[in-house]
Amino acid sequence: MEVVKKVLILGSTGSIGTQALDIIRKHPEDFEVVGIAAAGHNPELVIQQAQEFNLRPEQIAVQQLDPAKDVSRAVGDVIITGEDAAAVLVEMQDADIVLNALVGSAGLESTLATLRKDGVLALANKESLVAGGQFVMEKVKPGQLVPVDSEHSAMAQCLRAGSRADVSRFVLTASGGPFRGWTREQMMEATPQQAGQHPTWSMGTMNTLNSATMVNKGLELIEATLLFGIAPDIIDVVVHPQSIVHSAITFADGATIAQASPPSMMLPISHALAWPERIPGAQPALDFSQASEWTFEPLDDEAFPAVRLAREASAMGDPYPAVYNAANEVAVEAFLAGKIRFPHIVDVIGYVLDAAGAFAFAPTSIEDILHVDAGARRAAKEVIAQL
Repeated sequence: MEVVKKVLILGSTGSIGTQALDIIRKHPEDFEVVGIAAAGHNPELVIQQAQEFNLRPEQIAVQQLDPAKDVSRAVGDVIITGEDAAAVLVEMQDADIVLNALVGSAGLESTLATLRKDGVLALANKESLVAGGQFVMEKVKPGQLVPVDSEHSAMAQCLRAGSRADVSRFVLTASGGPFRGWTREQMMEATPQQAGQHPTWSMGTMNTLNSATMVNKGLELIEATLLFGIAPDIIDVVVHPQSIVHSAITFADGATIAQASPPSMMLPISHALAWPERIPGAQPALDFSQASEWTFEPLDDEAFPAVRLAREASAMGDPYPAVYNAANEVAVEAFLAGKIRFPHIVDVIGYVLDAAGAFAFAPTSIEDILHVDAGARRAAKEVIAQL
């Protein structure tokens, strides 16, 4: 790359954020960190990052007040804090790329703040796109949105192999999570510790739990329909336990182009930061001199109905994907708190989708989105209280 790109990292202490900073650390000739944002769960790491990248107080945002005070003392002045701290940081700083790796629908305001400016949005916060739906997509300028999730990054790369008009099917791969092969009855006894042990990926708590329920794959299906402007019924979800093929595209002539690499987020993160270019040596490549086996199997829709519900929510259109996401976030919290059993997480999503007619309407503003989100959360809590 000829020019140094200025990068904002939202969610700098999480898995995606720390890996992005690793990439930038190794390529100072290509990237410059101009701001970081975090919720505040690890203020010590925020301080380390701020000092390493020589950030000024106005380039640092921490949502939670007490951790923000700790960071402010360490850097010698008041940093940005509050519920909308990350979005304020985006508004204040000029960046070529904003990597949104915040967790959950809390990333929505930062996504919208980025789209109001001219920088590229490297999106790892799928929930903000799912919650915002077409309202968000209408704000996207040509070439402004680049996916970071490995599956959508793979699809974007595969699409470069042919014309969009020649695409027949999108193939979304799933590892199967820690409960692959389990029945619903067996999962009734699953613990949060078991659900948090992903077989191939190291992710944050919410993403790991979502992978265990297959809600993560449902969210990715919804996100793919928005990113690529496609109908949910042309997306096939297939279980691929090795997590080597990150997704694929089948073209009209019968050719399937797949993107394959060892399970690591370093490649999709680096590719998003450098898009459409590539960073040499971003991660080790596959070694085809060694024997290996890649297997694929159908998803068990009875044990894991989350993808089916996501497909239905996507087909119904806005705001049902937002309802799906909000209900899931509440249900995951209830499971972690011991209030419901593991399969009940997706049950709650189904119940809330069925009841959504009472509060759901197509949003035309962020206030509408937040109103629907709040209605779904109330409905989810009511359902949980009855389980």
